[in-house]
Amino acid sequence: MPNMSYCRYENTSLDMQDVVDTLWDSDCDEDLSEYERRGLRTILELAKEIVGMEDKIDNILENQKSNE
Repeated sequence: MPNMSYCRYENTSLDMQDVVDTLWDSDCDEDLSEYERRGLRTILELAKEIVGMEDKIDNILENQKSNE
């Protein structure tokens, strides 16, 4: 089930933290299925895209602060 818009970032950040923890704990010789390899590649591509949007994300967060 997709994330509801009111908790999208919160739920996704928890899932991303789980991925980060799993990657740190990995000994790099896991036997991943093709689906998981594709998913991991997609996560990497999306992470790069998100980092490239840092200024936009900072602006969103700053605008939210001024609305509080």
